[in-house]
Amino acid sequence: MTIILGLLAFLAAAPMALAQAAGYRIQPGDTLAVTVLEDETLNRQVLVLPDGRISVPLAGSVAAAGQTVGSVERSIADRLASNFAVRPNVFVSVTTVNEEAELFPIYVLGRVTQPGVREVEVGTNLLQAVALAGGLDRFAATKRIQLRRRAADGQEQIFLFNYKAVERGGAIESMITMREGDVILVPERRLFE
Repeated sequence: MTIILGLLAFLAAAPMALAQAAGYRIQPGDTLAVTVLEDETLNRQVLVLPDGRISVPLAGSVAAAGQTVGSVERSIADRLASNFAVRPNVFVSVTTVNEEAELFPIYVLGRVTQPGVREVEVGTNLLQAVALAGGLDRFAATKRIQLRRRAADGQEQIFLFNYKAVERGGAIESMITMREGDVILVPERRLFE
């Protein structure tokens, strides 16, 4: 019985563990706790609205969806700075995760077993997305996997991922979390690669 209760507690806490991970991107429907050390009247719980924004007194409407906790903290501090003699200390934490967040599409091309469109959940990382595409085939260039992402300004960003290093036991600390519309490209390996 104790094991079952422990397992249920772990499963209930899993979404929060995901939210507190460094790469978690805030989603509409999440609840955030905003704390401003210099003015406790600004402390509050806020819901991320369907348009992806939160409302904070003196800071106004702040974009939160798709951002990390750290970037939301900086945005709020930047907007509040003119109201204080020194830049305020702002802390944001995810108190509730929207567990009903919808799936979103990503695209996997090249030397994977099952290329094509994949519907993934919030928090899916690049390595997991490759696994959802059936994994790499025997002709994959494992050191040159690309993640192509369209930035907010319309410019394409390209991130390189070395699966071979991870396979040899390298850390995956910088593992990129998928966003809607991301394209993973696994090129074919060269003759002596």
